[in-house]
Amino acid sequence: MCLEDIIRAQTHGYPERLQPKMNLRKAECLVTLGKLQEASQTVSDLESDFAAKQTLAASSFQILQKNLHRLKKKVQEKESLPETFPPTLAKAFEDMDLKEENEQISSVSPSVSLCTDPLKGRCLIATKDILPGELLVKEDAFVSVLNPGEMPHHSLENKWDTKIAIGDLYCHRCLKHTLATVPCDGCSYAKYCSQECMQQAWEFYHSVECPLGALLLTLGVFCHVALRLTLLTRFEDVGKVTSKLRDEISNNISSPKSKNLVKMLNYDQEENDEVVKTPIPGCDISGKYENNYNAVFNLLPHTENHSPEHKFLCALSVSALCKELEAASSRALATGPNSSKLKATVTPELCADLNIWGVAMLRHMLQLQCNAQAITTLQHTGSKESIIANSRQVRLATGIFPVVSLLNHSCSPNTSMSFTSTVATIRAAQRIRKGQEILHCYGPHQNRMGVAERQQKLRSQYFFDCSCPACHTEELRTAAGPRWEAFCCNSCRTIMQGDDVLSCGNRSCTESVSRDHLVSRLQDLQQQVGMAQKLLRSGKLEKAIQQLLRCQQDAESFLSIEHTMVGEIEDDLAQAYAALGDWQKSAAHLQKSLRVVEARHGPSSVEMGHELFKLAQVLFNGFAVPEALNTIQKAEKILLVHCGPWSDEIQELQKMRSFLLDLPPIPAGPLG
Repeated sequence: MCLEDIIRAQTHGYPERLQPKMNLRKAECLVTLGKLQEASQTVSDLESDFAAKQTLAASSFQILQKNLHRLKKKVQEKESLPETFPPTLAKAFEDMDLKEENEQISSVSPSVSLCTDPLKGRCLIATKDILPGELLVKEDAFVSVLNPGEMPHHSLENKWDTKIAIGDLYCHRCLKHTLATVPCDGCSYAKYCSQECMQQAWEFYHSVECPLGALLLTLGVFCHVALRLTLLTRFEDVGKVTSKLRDEISNNISSPKSKNLVKMLNYDQEENDEVVKTPIPGCDISGKYENNYNAVFNLLPHTENHSPEHKFLCALSVSALCKELEAASSRALATGPNSSKLKATVTPELCADLNIWGVAMLRHMLQLQCNAQAITTLQHTGSKESIIANSRQVRLATGIFPVVSLLNHSCSPNTSMSFTSTVATIRAAQRIRKGQEILHCYGPHQNRMGVAERQQKLRSQYFFDCSCPACHTEELRTAAGPRWEAFCCNSCRTIMQGDDVLSCGNRSCTESVSRDHLVSRLQDLQQQVGMAQKLLRSGKLEKAIQQLLRCQQDAESFLSIEHTMVGEIEDDLAQAYAALGDWQKSAAHLQKSLRVVEARHGPSSVEMGHELFKLAQVLFNGFAVPEALNTIQKAEKILLVHCGPWSDEIQELQKMRSFLLDLPPIPAGPLG
């Protein structure tokens, strides 16, 4: 990164009088990287330059030679050490890629087959028993657009917002986290991790997007994704796509003549293993489903399900974008035939078929509501002084993954998804039997929402009524709501039941109370916890602890021990005690929080893994070696299944374990 910065500085006219200092830094970088030949050449150039210009005193040569000699000696010492490659890392490298290629679907394990279902449509089925943690799908996004985040509300009272946003920390092409971004030469928004990423983005799409930046931010990320999809298509197969779009406009799409036949699950057959063959949209002529524009084009737009208002808004957005593209083309043409901007922003197919590209963008905008995938990253939260690394999933970008889109939804899925840059990785979260469907959660999860809320969200966004086992089971329950929202009896601690008036579930107890009264108490408690969290963030730890302990006492009087608010209070207390260095109390409160997480999300959930990771940090800092090693093992076992061996948390857990194992024996006892 430092060498790239030096090259960019030289390219952009770095002052000549400061060049020797920068070249010395370049030599130091090269020596540190072990590139002694390049470093020696750089120093030779420096010496020649000094001798010719006589700009530096002899003492500067001595400092230069002394530094170079020191660095060379350091690298030689490193080179004399035998290079070892840890077996754990070797195993992790093997895990990064699919070991065998699926002949039917790209980016998918051979343990999975593509089928069609009379009710669900396309689906992925296990062709053999699959173990937890097994890599099933590893797909790079066909297209992705970094989410701009919340746009500020402009007014006379607003000050200029100088906060660091997502767009300042991640490459706008590959989504790699970077601190030294390379800005676009033409706009102040797009930033990249390297010159190569900037050049590739410019060649494929940003040359057109660059002058449209303000409009794209106004129209929203879906419109941006739709535009980028059509721009990327220019480089795949413009003729075929244009022809297909023209056919669709004239409603004259011919029946498929390809061999893209796949198995169709037939519920009319008595035997489950009997199948029939049926063509599937998105496959090529040989019947293979790949990560390409053909697969993207055949994702369902659900035109008949979208509201007229939504379709009108999409059409209006695309129309505005096409008008601006046409205007940009006219401006570029007016600058003359030798203009570099003309070559960059205008292509023959874009000019000739702007109407067709508009239809394509409209189709993609309609597809995105059901087929866009949020690309997320784990963001650490809390103050810099916080010892415990709180984390939450944040939406980094919006992408299209044609293969991932084949997975159907379940509110209790058997897979877990994670992202590395633009690559989506799906692993088995539990044992999947041969013949079972591979299922993915579209967002509404049984451990985060009640069945009524889930059904409403899925119906409004994805246009289907979920009938997964989790929904069916919850609908049969007589309980008033999910257990993480339950109230308990103040007298005997039994769960309260009922609708408007709640009664104790213990038959021998006659306690009853209005639901509205308990909801009001909960709202007051949430306000008190919010005040405590504000004290915690401002570093007023003692006051925060006092406030949280009062909240804890209040919560125990009317909330279930599995209630989300109980876990939140315990987690905040753990953070406060950790900041004070009281590891024993911090660990005790985290273990209570852990019980809430386990009750809500399950003992093998990714949420449980994150909570165990926090507990491992506290035990590690308190030098509770046996307890820390035990917790590290539990956290690693869970997070390996959901996140894989290259996740940041797994890497840190392995470092903590190595450090603890290298310590001399420490007698077990209370945390310090």
